[in-house]
Amino acid sequence: MKLTHITKKYGGTVALDDVTAELSEGKITAVLGESGAGKTTLLNVIAGNLHYEGSVEGVGKVSYLFQSPKLLPNLTAEDNLKLVLVKEDFHKIQPMLEKVGLKGKEKAYPRQLSGGEKQRVAIARAFLFPHDVLLMDEPFSSLDLSLKRSLISLTAALWREKRETVVFVTHDVHEAALLSHTAILLSKGKAVAEVGFEGEPPRDFFSHPKEEERLVRLLMQE
Repeated sequence: MKLTHITKKYGGTVALDDVTAELSEGKITAVLGESGAGKTTLLNVIAGNLHYEGSVEGVGKVSYLFQSPKLLPNLTAEDNLKLVLVKEDFHKIQPMLEKVGLKGKEKAYPRQLSGGEKQRVAIARAFLFPHDVLLMDEPFSSLDLSLKRSLISLTAALWREKRETVVFVTHDVHEAALLSHTAILLSKGKAVAEVGFEGEPPRDFFSHPKEEERLVRLLMQE
């Protein structure tokens, strides 16, 4: 995926300022930065949800995983997944629910699920929706550490099955280090640095690779 001279303004406010970057196909790229850095705006540009200056190439069909699960409350877990599939592909639902640890919860409504279970349904839905690129907007930010560790490992496991391109927005340096191959650092709408990580995600939750320290130092400079 290639982003070239992406600029987005809201009135007199510049949200993205001439961002140019290449995101590796079949890899997970984290977009990292403080609140207001332009992370979610960039995600919405890639999704085609906003008008902008510049060009975006190589996106294809997009699936979107949000910070909140955004399940329809009047539908069961199973029916929330049916929404993103044609009938001929409904056979994929049960295996996916088992993969995300929700066997036996097929007929449960969102109100009957815990916060973590609802986010598992959302992750299942995002991966089931036919896509070329998966966009994730801080899907782990509101979770406790144990649940975050579990869902990051789950996301990485589902990614490994097909190795599609993922763009992952976060303000958490450790999340970026755990789940991405590369992190792009945004500051005040500009892409100011890019850091690559060694090896494949997910990394050890309790380790802190040298690249993570570099990102922390870069964030502290901005």
